[in-house]
Amino acid sequence: MPSAAASAREILVRLHDVMASRTPAQSKLNAVVGIVGEAMASEVCSIYLLREGVLELFATRGLAQEAVHVTKMALGEGLVGTIAEQVETLNLDEAASHPDFAYRPETGEDRFHSFAGVPIIRRERAVGVLCVQHVESRRYADVEIEALQTVAMVLSELIANAELVDASGAATMRPQSTAPMRIAGLKLVDGMASGCAVFHQPRVHVEHTVAEDAEAERHRVYAAFDKMRDQIERLASQAEFGGGGEHEEVLETYKMFAYDEGWSRRINEAIDSGLTAEAAIERVQQRTRMRMRQIDDPLLADRMHDLEDLSNRLLRIVSGQMGTAAQMGLRQDTILIARNLGPAELLEYDRRRLKGVILEEGSLTAHVTIVARAMGVPVLGRVRDIRRLVGEGDMLLLDVTAGNVFARPSSAMEEAFDTALQVRQKRRAVFASLKNVAPVTKDGHRLTLMVNAGLRDDVAALDMTGADGIGLFRTEFQFLVSATLPSRERQQRLYRDVLEAAGDRPVVFRTVDIGGDKALPYLNKTDADEENPAMGWRALRLALERGGLMKVQARALLEAAAGRTLNVMFPMVSEPWEFDEARALFEAQRDWLSARNKKLPSEIRYGAMLEVPALAEQLDLLLPNISFLSVGTNDLTQFLFAADRANPKLAERYDWLSGAILRFLAKLVEPTRAAGVQLTVCGEMGGRPLEAMALIGLGIERLSITPAAVGPIKAMVRTLDRGALTEYMATLLKAPPRDMRGALAEWARQHGVELA
Repeated sequence: MPSAAASAREILVRLHDVMASRTPAQSKLNAVVGIVGEAMASEVCSIYLLREGVLELFATRGLAQEAVHVTKMALGEGLVGTIAEQVETLNLDEAASHPDFAYRPETGEDRFHSFAGVPIIRRERAVGVLCVQHVESRRYADVEIEALQTVAMVLSELIANAELVDASGAATMRPQSTAPMRIAGLKLVDGMASGCAVFHQPRVHVEHTVAEDAEAERHRVYAAFDKMRDQIERLASQAEFGGGGEHEEVLETYKMFAYDEGWSRRINEAIDSGLTAEAAIERVQQRTRMRMRQIDDPLLADRMHDLEDLSNRLLRIVSGQMGTAAQMGLRQDTILIARNLGPAELLEYDRRRLKGVILEEGSLTAHVTIVARAMGVPVLGRVRDIRRLVGEGDMLLLDVTAGNVFARPSSAMEEAFDTALQVRQKRRAVFASLKNVAPVTKDGHRLTLMVNAGLRDDVAALDMTGADGIGLFRTEFQFLVSATLPSRERQQRLYRDVLEAAGDRPVVFRTVDIGGDKALPYLNKTDADEENPAMGWRALRLALERGGLMKVQARALLEAAAGRTLNVMFPMVSEPWEFDEARALFEAQRDWLSARNKKLPSEIRYGAMLEVPALAEQLDLLLPNISFLSVGTNDLTQFLFAADRANPKLAERYDWLSGAILRFLAKLVEPTRAAGVQLTVCGEMGGRPLEAMALIGLGIERLSITPAAVGPIKAMVRTLDRGALTEYMATLLKAPPRDMRGALAEWARQHGVELA
């Protein structure tokens, strides 16, 4: 069987003459289906185009000619509609077995069994579908699918030039409405900002797809690769974050993609098929986008976004269209809008005028999020259709704290936003003034407030908030942003930097909590995909199985903490023996280092995360062996209620302030106190004033929370009478009301507790 490039090239050679002819567009489409069907020895080849919001059969070889311009399908209807709506390829040996199959009798297609179809894409949207069918049941070979995809690119140019499709194929449209609008999204980097909407990148539209001289196109791509790599090297060297930080590792990963030989090889293969340099890059980019839609792993999808970013950069260089908003310069306070961004793209912007970023996609672990956090730029993600709803130059009010953006705001909206911003600034000033004030209740009880962290840069929050230390340092973040398993030296450098920055304040390092929704693409999975990953092979379970990974981390932590106290905590302990095994592994590494005269920590304090309810039933066996116990309320809540926290239907159904949760936590207080074991709550629950008040009422005196929550919790604590609250909580827990939240809020109001 010929290669994909050879198959596509054979078809493109014949299509070239069709494209160059002066015949009407319909005649060209008729010729195309004949050429493709003949080249692929397929009885049917059909082209559907998007007209007036529906897919219309425009040309066919093999189906009834009477169906042309008669057969129509809505987006999402039938196999053709599914391909266009999902912008995905289908390859079926039995078309009728697909759940979206829809039979159209006027086409006479009942005798055809196999089906393959690819979207015809224009400006990132499907404007049609190219499909083939065959009498016998068979899946089309990969080379045939790739040939179809290449032909679809050429068709995109033909139908655009002939103006055969709706204007909806345009990538950038003015919004249908100019009225004020509130649009919701996902909080990625907290903050508020206002500015004019600027689209990050006007798309480079590939106008010429068929190459005259393959070698000339190849040289153009080589030169563009060299220029792009120079740009990336220069950006990485000019990053202005000071020494150290996970953003540096992000940029190193980004550079690795820029030098990826597999990527450049795929572009070369596309050129071999007869495409121009621009079309070859776009062809590979389309394939990447389709793969991204099929990736359930958000971390791997984030890596694919980096490759998408580099593809856009390469396409602009090779086409000579260098007009990103960054390169043209920002002229005013700007809220940047993009489908997604790579870290290097963000670094190109003038930080004096870039006030915020809105992404159609994006995630908390995306590389651009890490860099934006280091830059102090608020980011709102997962804002669906933002590029359709907002026009270039529209005024935007971005409130990531509330998870909203207001487009084309009314004067009332602007006034409310300004008021909220002033309140936020005043509140931040009040909270900042509490930096050096201890969290002491009105009746004299000193509480301990620590922060959760995962980045080297997060340690700065200790000085900004006056927190007592880091109660949870998530070591897995270094693993999540790395393209390969971090070496012992890299891990050790991070842990040492964190300890040095913390000074004499304690740092609790949690060993890697990976697996589940935090899968690492560079770790081979030995099991099939898990139906419920949150309760699956993750955290300590995975680490004990992969002893080498945990041994490396143990040595890195032990060497980094030389001469200091090392606080190490194991996540998701379900049975006491799991803790014993993890501790034994650390002790063996300490003995190994000691035998080689390595400097060791002055003290090692071991702790466990209580997230699995089963562990609470065996505390008497665990407590004698640990120095501290930390409750992870996020996982604990979903396990107690058998409610997946990622399920939006269940997200608000079960309240932290429920009798079940509070009674469970109350049972931990006396046993830990009697054993001399520090008890800390280090989930989101402790960072909310009303919930934190309830925890204090249970007798919990240590909280580890987000840095932004330290000020509000301090303010609440200083207005609280702990003794009175403790008595009230005891009464509530005897007969928990259905509205526990309401009862606690009313008590706080009556007793002047500050919850804002």
